[in-house]
Amino acid sequence: MKVVSLWSGGKDSCFACYKAKSQGYKITSIINFTNPDGTDSVSHGLSADIIKRQADLIDIPLIQKAMPRKGYSEAFKILIEELKTKESIEGIVFGDIYLQVHRDWIDKICDELKVKAILPVWTDDTEKLVNEIIDSGFKSIVVSTREDILGEQWLGREINSEFIKDLKAMGNIDLCGEKGEFHTFVFDGPIFKNRVRFDRGRTRLQDNRWFLEIC
Repeated sequence: MKVVSLWSGGKDSCFACYKAKSQGYKITSIINFTNPDGTDSVSHGLSADIIKRQADLIDIPLIQKAMPRKGYSEAFKILIEELKTKESIEGIVFGDIYLQVHRDWIDKICDELKVKAILPVWTDDTEKLVNEIIDSGFKSIVVSTREDILGEQWLGREINSEFIKDLKAMGNIDLCGEKGEFHTFVFDGPIFKNRVRFDRGRTRLQDNRWFLEIC
């Protein structure tokens, strides 16, 4: 089955893409949604250029789509309808883990589009999932945090056993950051031909979130 995979640049969407590919789905493109001016990836704050660098190293064509501040669902459906025609896709891979409100939107939109919703990392055990990501060889760092939960000092930390231990000690924080506690940037793993080269830039506080520049 030909499918497209949504790609934020973070660990969950990357691992979902990897698992879908391992399960035999033919991924024709990865889709990255950016802010309206096309400079940064939505939510993660990663630059469009670093996303292109990731895509080059997984050797899957990248589609970057600037999304409007209003009318996201309609813009999403227009894009997928185009890909149904151009690439004959029959499904979409999502990196969502357990939030039911997200699942409800996914099921509704895919039903309207008449495509299959593929959720390879859907689970209620995020500790098991994050350990599976680490054990599979994926390497990622924290690039965004909620100021009221984790703060600037967590930026740049690698997702590893020590990171999980420290999060667990704090309590009441999802170990995959599924509720927006943190976002990540993946720079290595079995889906990549080579490690993604990058430098860490400045940090900034915007809309109650800390961001680490990756360039």
